[in-house]
Amino acid sequence: MSNFVWPIRIYYEDTDTGGMVYYANYLKYMERARTEWLRSIGIEQDTLIDEYAILFAVRKVSVDYLHPGLFNDQLEVLTEIQKLGRASIIFEQTIMRLHDNQKICQGEVKIVGIDADTKGIKVFPKPLYQHFVDQHQGQLV
Repeated sequence: MSNFVWPIRIYYEDTDTGGMVYYANYLKYMERARTEWLRSIGIEQDTLIDEYAILFAVRKVSVDYLHPGLFNDQLEVLTEIQKLGRASIIFEQTIMRLHDNQKICQGEVKIVGIDADTKGIKVFPKPLYQHFVDQHQGQLV
């Protein structure tokens, strides 16, 4: 799968007292991009609950903050599946600043399927898993 790209603009509320993006906001940008990636492949998160009784939860995150994002910067969040498992997806997400094509943040996010009722790990239902397989060109784990 090629990178899914989601645009973000940095607002004043996103910045700290130094005028740079507060570090936790990058995680929010990545979350929004994963949600929009799902929408782009025809999946809504409320539908996952209604049809499959499954939720997605972040299991693990590793983030490198490379350069500061500043007020009013326009960014793009690139999202790509790195590994697809039966109950998990590992995404690589890169945040780029548009005006100078600078990579400002890079992260790896592991998402797991959670049963909506028991809150335990849940294997992706076959139709959902196949949908992900169809979107993924990398290694299956």
